[in-house]
Amino acid sequence: MFPDDLKYTAEHEWVRTTAATVRIGITDYAQEALGDIVYVQLPEVGETVTAGAAVGELESTKSVSDVYSPVTGEVLARNDALDATPELVNSDPYGAGWLFEVAVSEGAATSELMDATTYEQTVSS
Repeated sequence: MFPDDLKYTAEHEWVRTTAATVRIGITDYAQEALGDIVYVQLPEVGETVTAGAAVGELESTKSVSDVYSPVTGEVLARNDALDATPELVNSDPYGAGWLFEVAVSEGAATSELMDATTYEQTVSS
């Protein structure tokens, strides 16, 4: 149900780790719970984000939800396509609907994040 190559947070963000960066988005579970996304507010490139801190917002037809950074580091990229087409978060949450990328600070770990099995158990309980 949830991609095995990703790590997950209790706030329903996913993290895809590459060599030097992590790409962050929200899970399929989260986008389904939110409903149709109509506006996305993300951190700016160059901004420093802190693990667990709110860094943006997703506005849907139902509500506004905070986006939390799963890691500490510097924002290297944001998905500017979401400015014009925020619905990509709904239609492709693990692909074209990604939110932002972070260069993880030295010493900042992703090891405390959940694997797919643990996350699935968390949302089904």
